[in-house]
Order: sequence, then structure tokens, then C-alpha cells
Amino acid sequence: ALLEVVKLLNEHNIMVLALSVQDSSDSSNVRMIVSDPQALAESFREHNIPYSECGVMVVELREGAADLAMALAALLMAEVNIYFSYPLLIRPRGRALLALHLDDVECSSSVLRGEGFQLLTQSDLSR
Repeated sequence: ALLEVVKLLNEHNIMVLALSVQDSSDSSNVRMIVSDPQALAESFREHNIPYSECGVMVVELREGAADLAMALAALLMAEVNIYFSYPLLIRPRGRALLALHLDDVECSSSVLRGEGFQLLTQSDLSR
């Protein structure tokens, strides 16, 4: 089923930039970051594919995995909870990216920027 969804997106020139699959005995959840969220919504509605949307923050890890502990320490200091995270399939400027769904985006943005992290927007990812 996932292959069919990805093929449908490719037909509409929508690229999957990040992907997370969580399977259980009752259901499967697929989370995606795509190059064109509006086109995805239109395509899914057209084809009666159920979906929901939620915001994520994309953090650039300049030194890759070595920056993960520093990012997590900053979020802990700000007392921000991470609901889920996953890496992106693309690497703008050759750097690792981490998508985070957080309970306080405003505080997280401020703290991470204060620690020198670059946060990417949808337009940064869709280039």
C-alpha cells in the first residue's frame, strides 16, 4: 500500500522528503514530509486516502550525530517534550536533518536558535 501511495505522489511531482512507518497489530501510521503539502492534500482527497496533518520542526545537525546530544540537552533545558522524531531523506548543504514534533514549538525554536542550530522551513525543503 505504501508503494502505491508513493507512486501516486511521484505522478503528481510530489517528493517524499522524510518517512516514518509505525506498525501495530491494529493499524499502521505513516508519517511523511513532502515537497508540496498542498498538492498532497488535494491528491489524497481526490483518491479518498485518509490523512491528517501536524506541524514539525526541522533542525539541521551541522556535525551530524555528534550534534544530537546538544540539541536534546537544549530541549531538556527548555522542558520541551518530543512526541516523535525521524530523520529526513534529503541533506540540503550536505548536512543531516531531524524532524521533531514538539509540545512547544515557539520555545523550542528560540532555544535551538540560541544554541546555534539552523531551523529549516518548508520552502527550504522544497527547493
